[in-house]
Amino acid sequence: MTGTAALDTPEQRYRMLRLIRSFEEQALGLVKSGVITGGIHPYIGQEAVAVGVCAALAPGDRLTSTHRGHGHVLARGVDPARLLAELAGRVDGLNRGRGGSMHAADLRLGILGANGIVGAGAPIAVGAAWAARQAGEPTVAVAFFGDGALNQGVLLESFNLAAMWRLPVLFVCENNGYATTLPAETAVAGSALGRAAAFGIQAAAVDGMDTEAVRTAAEQAVARAREGGGPAFLECRTYRFEGHHTMERRMKLNYRSAEEVDAWREQDPLPRAAAAIGADRAAELDAEVTAELAAAERFALDSPHPDPAGAADHLYASGLRPRAGAVT
Repeated sequence: MTGTAALDTPEQRYRMLRLIRSFEEQALGLVKSGVITGGIHPYIGQEAVAVGVCAALAPGDRLTSTHRGHGHVLARGVDPARLLAELAGRVDGLNRGRGGSMHAADLRLGILGANGIVGAGAPIAVGAAWAARQAGEPTVAVAFFGDGALNQGVLLESFNLAAMWRLPVLFVCENNGYATTLPAETAVAGSALGRAAAFGIQAAAVDGMDTEAVRTAAEQAVARAREGGGPAFLECRTYRFEGHHTMERRMKLNYRSAEEVDAWREQDPLPRAAAAIGADRAAELDAEVTAELAAAERFALDSPHPDPAGAADHLYASGLRPRAGAVT
């Protein structure tokens, strides 16, 4: 696989953090204007997790994402112009406008899809890791999910298979403290780490607002998995600065205090990363990203809407061959 994002240097990682942040801010504006219908789940605040984990991956590795997946796919190397067109439902979008915000995929980059079903990416990642091992490929699969997935049976089943078969899977829990509006401490008995440890999976917690801390932990887990050490679990303790979904702005939900949000904003991963490269260089990269996203928006808005006559296209598989011995 080629075309994955280069995240080898502090400058490259800062630029990606800025790209994800600015992309999401741009998308919020397009939701408000009506260009993006149905809304999005903003990733603002959690950028360090996507960048840190993807910095640890090799070009041939694979990942599965979540309903809050823009940061993951951008950090892996997706063209922001095509992703923005996808969010706007245009034919030049990443998936021809048919996947939208919650189902972006690019198999060429090893992105097996974002997923609107909580925890549903985990078994896909396990299957990909198993298939790669059967083929003799030194591939690692990453499954991103939130704290709201910790009680999903499919995630625990995925833990079990990965542990039993010692598969090269990295499970990444983005614990932002809330499953929609439900605080994690009122929903999860025990702990996130305890979930994985119960299956004998190596588990660690990391500051999910620190890109370098996430990268270091992910590199260790990925290297171990690639060498046959079995699955690993990272709990990245992070925070979303925006609501669960853009609909919250209309609903005016009140489940977090302003003081709580402000306290987490003081841990914003972007200023941390900017400090490592200097204010002047960070400003130069900010300007590059601004220009790139302006071009991306022009691309998305210039792309046509799909022809309604093709609405049923791709709903059903065609041209499939039955396996040997199957009754047709």
